Amino acid sequence: MSHYIDGRYVASEGGKTFTTMNPATDEALAELARGTAADVDRAVKAGALAMQGPWGRTSAGERARVLRRVADLIDQQRHELARLESQDTGKPISETVTGDIARAAHNFRFFSEIAAHRELPSYVGDDGSLHTTHAEPLGVVGLITPWNLPLYLATWKLAPALAAGNAVVLKPAELTPLTAGALGPLLAEAGVPPGVFNVVQGFGPGEAGEALVTHPDVKAISFTGETRTGEAIMRAAAPSLKKLSFELGGKGASVIFADADLDRAAETATRAAFRNQGQICLAGSRLLVEESAYEAVLQRVLAHVAKIKVGDPLDEKTTMGSLIGKEHREKVMSFVERARTQGEGKIVAGGRIPPSQARGAFYEPTVITGVSQRSALVQEEIFGPVLTVQTFKTQEEAMALLNDTPYGLSCSIWTKDLARAQWAARQARMGLVWINSWFLRDLHAAFGGMKRSGVGREGGRLSLEFFSELKTVTFPGG
Repeated sequence: MSHYIDGRYVASEGGKTFTTMNPATDEALAELARGTAADVDRAVKAGALAMQGPWGRTSAGERARVLRRVADLIDQQRHELARLESQDTGKPISETVTGDIARAAHNFRFFSEIAAHRELPSYVGDDGSLHTTHAEPLGVVGLITPWNLPLYLATWKLAPALAAGNAVVLKPAELTPLTAGALGPLLAEAGVPPGVFNVVQGFGPGEAGEALVTHPDVKAISFTGETRTGEAIMRAAAPSLKKLSFELGGKGASVIFADADLDRAAETATRAAFRNQGQICLAGSRLLVEESAYEAVLQRVLAHVAKIKVGDPLDEKTTMGSLIGKEHREKVMSFVERARTQGEGKIVAGGRIPPSQARGAFYEPTVITGVSQRSALVQEEIFGPVLTVQTFKTQEEAMALLNDTPYGLSCSIWTKDLARAQWAARQARMGLVWINSWFLRDLHAAFGGMKRSGVGREGGRLSLEFFSELKTVTFPGG
């Protein structure tokens, strides 16, 4: 598979390639073009030229019609795209069909409606002057997306960028490049002109990703990924003063008070820890339980963990697939070994490679109890199927434990006491707080994290504002 630039697939300057692998089978999936600064420059120039053409003069309503057509085409090819995503990521096809691909289509439909009905403020001054707000495209914008939810998160950025009238250069993660590469013909069929949507495949530091971040004609970078990569992007982008939006790492927690519906809380906390093999920024990778409910909650969680079926991602009965690769599995295992060999906790479930999975990067869902707050198991993002369990005695202690990590993306609070829930939500230094729930999303709502979990917010009109240049035009009073 090649880059997609100016409406066609093209090879890299110099002809370099790389191989993407199926993490569940260790088999090669495709040979891809390996992007260079020259390839990024070609894509940016194609985008700038497209902005001078019909796309640069389209109305919000016209763009909305195109985006709705993209959504329809994704729906029509959902099974092909879901299979491609499962092969590329190792995640169960039951999740990619109803989760990733369905959400990709929804992203386009949602932002088509937001853009078509966008309202911009106007004000009348005391002197009768009229101050109107106009939203204009930024121009060419860069999107850098992660490997854990490839099409899902690429379209979460792409849809508002196009809805706002921009041209786009997308650099997908090198580990999961396939569905991004498949988007080009779908967008073209929907009516997106050549050059408006471009994909440059490849790597980050010193290659395509860095070239996109530092390119002087790229007006904004929207990035989702690891926190240290976000730091590097911020440093590299600083001289050009381009707009930046970062959704970074997380160390989320499920906080369960003794008065909660323990059956529902334990089931949801298990899902929050192990969905997508735990490879999700919103994962509830920590479980904080009021001391008096600890045994009841733990036994319920372990019962749910025992029902998780690890296996072939293309088997519809599978509920946990492969991790993204063996290198990442080694990282996850290194954390678990701290509990096994350094006494940082007790492994009460999992903690090994499934004996039945000789190939691939599979790992058992793992639960570790007796972990101290200072342990790396609690403080660092493992990004795998590992759940740590801690206890607390008071609500103040619960919130202190919740907030005592470098991250601040999301948490779930479980209690039947409405006053306590409201108090806890105010205390939580998290960008997203779920009460008696997890992963409930309305795309209008702000999405993003505090502390080392991100910079800025995405969602609804906030996404359109990020991808727009707002201009105030003032008329004198008469």
